[in-house]
Amino acid sequence: MLSLAAPPRRRKPSLTPMIDVVFLLLVFFMLAARFGGENAVPLDVGGAGDGWTGPPRLVEINATGLSLNGIPVAQGALTDALAPLMPTPDAPVILRGGEGASVQDMLDLMDLLRAAGLTSLVVAK
Repeated sequence: MLSLAAPPRRRKPSLTPMIDVVFLLLVFFMLAARFGGENAVPLDVGGAGDGWTGPPRLVEINATGLSLNGIPVAQGALTDALAPLMPTPDAPVILRGGEGASVQDMLDLMDLLRAAGLTSLVVAK
């Protein structure tokens, strides 16, 4: 015999799991954006300021090592070589990355110079 019963009702999908996922993604991106700012490195931009005073102080780092005004120098002797060229501790020192230098090499060099009391570091390309 043929049944004339009404077809079963379609259930509407629940939106609760989708809303949960959206809120989790929102929280994730808010936290990721919040903690990303701690890795910033404060730098002075080359060309800004009143001009150059005193002898040149150009420190270049490349794959073979460091050079001060084109003369190779060991990393441990860099601060001693810079001392006679510095009229004041806040005089600018220009840092330039050469062929084969990594960003980590540049950051290590900046840490070394800041530890020696040199506060004005300018990065040039």
